Amino acid sequence: MNYVVLAIPVFILLILLELVITRIQEKDYYRLSDSINDLSCGIIDQLLTVFLKTVLFAGYVFVYERYRLFSIAGSPAAWVACFLGVDFLYYWFHRTGHEVNAFWAAHVVHHQSEEYNLAVALRQGAFQPAFSWVFYLPLALLGFAPLMFLTVSSIDTLYQFWIHTRAIGRLGPLEWILNTPSNHRVHHGRNPKYIDRNHGGILIVWDRLFGTYQKEEEEPAYGITTPLRSLNPVWAHLHYWVELGQKARRSTRLADKVLIFLKPPGWQPEEMGGFVAAPDVDPGHVKYDAAAPRGLVAYVFLQFVLALAGATLLLFRQDELPLGVRAAGAVAVVVTLVSLGGLLERKRWAAWLEPARVIALVVAGLVAVF
Repeated sequence: MNYVVLAIPVFILLILLELVITRIQEKDYYRLSDSINDLSCGIIDQLLTVFLKTVLFAGYVFVYERYRLFSIAGSPAAWVACFLGVDFLYYWFHRTGHEVNAFWAAHVVHHQSEEYNLAVALRQGAFQPAFSWVFYLPLALLGFAPLMFLTVSSIDTLYQFWIHTRAIGRLGPLEWILNTPSNHRVHHGRNPKYIDRNHGGILIVWDRLFGTYQKEEEEPAYGITTPLRSLNPVWAHLHYWVELGQKARRSTRLADKVLIFLKPPGWQPEEMGGFVAAPDVDPGHVKYDAAAPRGLVAYVFLQFVLALAGATLLLFRQDELPLGVRAAGAVAVVVTLVSLGGLLERKRWAAWLEPARVIALVVAGLVAVF
């Protein structure tokens, strides 16, 4: 059971609630184009999970069934131990996602937004599961049952939704133990002193123990050091891989071609100038946004709501639908999201892709009916 999918309606309601509250308070925490892009990236992540979840989870099951050292019963103590194990290993997975280029390429999607709100919580990298499952194999080896691990892991993920908000300030003594909105705002900051800090999932104690904790001081500047400047959710997933590939091609030493993927972000061979430190925040920086006419924005919003509804239906019924139908539905949703991003950016290719997409959907619907 995918608890994240079950929570989608709650996520949407809480996003709308935060949007209403912050607008009443006259705080501009949301921009439509940015939020659509956030949710589009999250949709792609969940759609890819439909096809990969069994394969990725199979690694945990295989180790548990073949090589576990113990058979840990589901006692309260076992659940607590599993929780601590999941959260501890999540810390190292998350930290590695910031300190190794190949892992950062999968994780960078989550940090691209220049806003910080509950919609950003759903902006997840679709390639992350291909890396994350390896980090949790020690739990399978110890003998924590797959269902116990999956449940605790889902709780760890669901907890992190609410901390993506600027509407909640510091929470006193809880800041010492838990990952709070204040602690996680630091994690999303691109200020040099905030970069690669506060990697915890539910507990912040791991950061305090391993030297990666940073208290929130001035308001963070959100996003990545080189802004994405695109509303294409597929490009959001690929751009850093393309950048790494280009650097690898330009490097002349085979060792450097490999190291480009294994070193931290900012590293590059000496022949390319060596390590590039994170720049200071430019106080005159203007956030990237789409300057589309209101009518076009209204059309995009309507089409996005329909795409979100279609994706949600597919996710809830994924076990009932044939593979071909799931694949066709996923492709249709992804093409829609790419097209809508292109329309907001007034891209020329979107002017022909969108009518072609609509015609294809109409034809597919007629074929299905008749």
